[in-house]
Amino acid sequence: MLQEDARRTDPRSFGVRAVMMLFQLVIPLAVASVTILDDGDIGDLVRYFLPLVIAVILGNVVIAYLQWTKLTYTVGENDIRVESGVLSRAARSVPYERIQDVSLEQKLLPRLFGLVEVKFETGAGGKDDLALTYLSESEGERLRELVRTRRDAAETQDAEEVEVVPEEAEVLFAMGPRRVFTFGLFEFSLAVVAVLGGLAQQFEFLLPFELWDLDQWEQRLAGPGERLAGLGPLAQAAGIVIALATLGVVGVATGIGRTALREWDFRLERTAKGMRRRRGLLTRTDVVMPLHRVQALRIGTGFLRRRFGWHSLKVISLASDSGGANHDAVPFGRMDEIAPVVGVTGFSLPPEDAQWARALARYRIDKAGLAALLLFPATVVSALFAHEWVWLAPLAGLLFTLGQQWWRWRHDYRALGESQLYSRHGWLSPSLAIASRVKLQSVEVAQGPVARRRGYASLALGLAGGRLRINGMPVEEAQRWRSAICDSIARTDFSRLLEEKGAPSP
Repeated sequence: MLQEDARRTDPRSFGVRAVMMLFQLVIPLAVASVTILDDGDIGDLVRYFLPLVIAVILGNVVIAYLQWTKLTYTVGENDIRVESGVLSRAARSVPYERIQDVSLEQKLLPRLFGLVEVKFETGAGGKDDLALTYLSESEGERLRELVRTRRDAAETQDAEEVEVVPEEAEVLFAMGPRRVFTFGLFEFSLAVVAVLGGLAQQFEFLLPFELWDLDQWEQRLAGPGERLAGLGPLAQAAGIVIALATLGVVGVATGIGRTALREWDFRLERTAKGMRRRRGLLTRTDVVMPLHRVQALRIGTGFLRRRFGWHSLKVISLASDSGGANHDAVPFGRMDEIAPVVGVTGFSLPPEDAQWARALARYRIDKAGLAALLLFPATVVSALFAHEWVWLAPLAGLLFTLGQQWWRWRHDYRALGESQLYSRHGWLSPSLAIASRVKLQSVEVAQGPVARRRGYASLALGLAGGRLRINGMPVEEAQRWRSAICDSIARTDFSRLLEEKGAPSP
């Protein structure tokens, strides 16, 4: 392999950094301006404050320029090295074999300048990830492909330099504006109301009354002379309906806005390196999911989405996705759109003759009994000593827990196939997990004190994105599953998987 000379990031990046620093100073400068105007006059603002603002702006530009001149990156034979620091220097080196993936991200401001942030993901939960801000789009693409090529060569112990060839992409799934809008209708959110409420609480001194005083709200809504109360219960009910409808409109609008910002121009493509996903309106992300690193899939839906036939597909991979290991492969699609993507990953949907089994009934009974040991005494004590209707809270928790355990016993299932295992749970919002018997990181049979006495166990399966746990299994079955999975792993030649760069056929 050839080693490149040390390079700097794009010259425009110091301008982007300077502007971003100024954005962070907008609120403090505005507050300081208001304070000066309250205590003095506009002459003081011009004489003393304006020169200070100019000095701060120039200082930010100088600091951003110095940071740019001292930031370099080197693509070496065995690693990529980044050096930075003005007063104190720091050097960071990441070997290629530790790099899980290289992704590109464009926030709004860098995107206006045609710049991207290159992230080298090491699979360490974001702690040891490396990022270069900012490079030109062409340089970001070149660096990503070059690092991937050298990483693949390091994994296969191939010392020859491989030519970087542009990827040819096949579109697997895409969402246009209409699909994004429909998706947003199901993403109901009152985030705007919560944010406005938080801001109002911070600036409560500007309001003419106490924000959280319900009596004052009731008086103001009733109007002078309490006209609303005088119109009778029908008008009051109409007011409540209007208020709820307003919240509903705000929630729907917020959901559509958040979805559009995240999923705009969503494209999932198949390339030689894996599945490439691009999405985002203001912040554009570009992530590739290597197929040979896919460990499991999650297919889910919601109560309303299920009624209209909409589902989602997440890929659990060794590479991270904005701090997590679950990639959104198909965030909002039909099952006939999801099935081909599942096939590309090397997995398959459960066969019709799959042998589904429930958790043992005594496991659910024990779960409900343990909850009752805590909530039933709390209900009795609250009813005897607490004020008014406080006892209804623990009683509601007890009834909910009992109903939940019965419901999960009815709708949670598991099945073991020849090369995959399946875990399905829920009915209102059903979810299906599909894991490869070969790519699991660990298999553990766990039993607590109650489980040992009652004769059941849990099977904990290690994944990059957490743990897949199957509870309430007979001990013999859990041990049989563990032996079968370990046998599948032992019979697999993982060096061939790395050479092929593809998932094994399930």
